[in-house]
Amino acid sequence: MLFKVEMKVNIPHDMSASVAADIKAAEKAYAQNLQEQGKWRHLWRVAGSYANVSIFDVEDNAELQELISNLPLFPYMDISVAPLCRHPSSIRGDDS
Repeated sequence: MLFKVEMKVNIPHDMSASVAADIKAAEKAYAQNLQEQGKWRHLWRVAGSYANVSIFDVEDNAELQELISNLPLFPYMDISVAPLCRHPSSIRGDDS
Protein backbone atom coordinates (compact mmCIF):
# COMPACT_ATOMS: atom_id res chain seq x y z
CA MET A 1 0.00 0.00 0.00
CA LEU A 2 1.20 3.49 -0.81
CA PHE A 3 0.80 6.37 1.62
CA LYS A 4 1.60 10.06 1.32
CA VAL A 5 3.07 11.19 4.63
CA GLU A 6 3.67 14.85 5.44
CA MET A 7 5.96 15.54 8.38
CA LYS A 8 6.66 18.91 9.98
CA VAL A 9 9.43 18.91 12.58
CA ASN A 10 9.20 21.15 15.67
CA ILE A 11 12.36 20.72 17.71
CA PRO A 12 12.02 22.53 21.06
CA HIS A 13 14.02 25.75 21.24
CA ASP A 14 15.47 24.72 24.58
CA MET A 15 16.91 21.42 23.28
CA SER A 16 20.70 21.51 23.32
CA ALA A 17 22.44 21.60 19.95
CA SER A 18 24.32 18.37 20.69
CA VAL A 19 21.15 16.46 21.59
CA ALA A 20 19.42 17.78 18.46
CA ALA A 21 22.41 16.77 16.33
CA ASP A 22 22.37 13.24 17.77
CA ILE A 23 18.63 12.85 17.09
CA LYS A 24 19.01 14.19 13.54
CA ALA A 25 21.88 11.77 12.84
CA ALA A 26 19.80 8.83 14.10
CA GLU A 27 16.85 10.05 12.01
CA LYS A 28 18.98 10.22 8.87
CA ALA A 29 20.34 6.70 9.38
CA TYR A 30 16.85 5.29 10.06
CA ALA A 31 15.33 7.06 7.03
CA GLN A 32 18.11 5.93 4.72
CA ASN A 33 17.75 2.34 5.93
CA LEU A 34 14.01 2.40 5.19
CA GLN A 35 14.74 3.85 1.74
CA GLU A 36 17.24 1.08 1.02
CA GLN A 37 14.57 -1.47 2.02
CA GLY A 38 12.07 0.14 -0.39
CA LYS A 39 9.69 1.06 2.43
CA TRP A 40 10.36 4.83 2.21
CA ARG A 41 9.96 5.18 -1.54
CA HIS A 42 10.29 8.96 -1.99
CA LEU A 43 11.45 11.78 0.26
CA TRP A 44 11.14 15.46 -0.63
CA ARG A 45 12.02 18.49 1.47
CA VAL A 46 9.44 21.27 1.64
CA ALA A 47 11.34 24.42 0.68
CA GLY A 48 11.47 27.05 3.38
CA SER A 49 10.47 24.84 6.31
CA TYR A 50 11.71 21.92 8.37
CA ALA A 51 9.25 19.56 6.73
CA ASN A 52 9.01 16.81 4.15
CA VAL A 53 6.55 15.03 1.92
CA SER A 54 7.20 11.32 1.58
CA ILE A 55 5.76 8.26 -0.10
CA PHE A 56 5.84 5.03 1.88
CA ASP A 57 5.25 1.59 0.35
CA VAL A 58 4.17 -0.75 3.16
CA GLU A 59 1.98 -3.80 3.73
CA ASP A 60 -0.72 -2.04 5.75
CA ASN A 61 -1.65 0.75 8.18
CA ALA A 62 -0.05 -1.09 11.08
CA GLU A 63 3.34 -1.30 9.38
CA LEU A 64 3.21 2.39 8.50
CA GLN A 65 2.36 3.26 12.11
CA GLU A 66 5.27 1.18 13.36
CA LEU A 67 7.77 2.76 10.95
CA ILE A 68 6.63 6.32 11.63
CA SER A 69 6.42 5.95 15.39
CA ASN A 70 10.00 4.64 15.46
CA LEU A 71 11.37 7.78 13.80
CA PRO A 72 13.78 9.42 16.26
CA LEU A 73 12.16 12.80 15.55
CA PHE A 74 8.61 11.40 15.94
CA PRO A 75 8.00 13.09 19.33
CA TYR A 76 8.68 16.45 17.68
CA MET A 77 6.60 15.99 14.51
CA ASP A 78 3.18 16.96 13.25
CA ILE A 79 2.26 14.20 10.78
CA SER A 80 -0.56 13.75 8.30
CA VAL A 81 -1.15 10.56 6.32
CA ALA A 82 -3.21 9.86 3.21
CA PRO A 83 -3.60 6.47 1.49
CA LEU A 84 -2.89 6.48 -2.24
CA CYS A 85 -4.02 4.34 -5.13
CA ARG A 86 -3.16 4.19 -8.81
CA HIS A 87 -4.84 6.79 -10.99
CA PRO A 88 -6.51 5.25 -14.07
CA SER A 89 -4.93 7.90 -16.34
CA SER A 90 -1.37 7.31 -15.11
CA ILE A 91 1.09 6.17 -17.77
CA ARG A 92 3.59 4.95 -15.12
CA GLY A 93 3.75 1.24 -14.45
CA ASP A 94 5.55 1.53 -11.10
CA ASP A 95 3.05 3.61 -9.17
CA SER A 96 0.79 0.90 -7.82
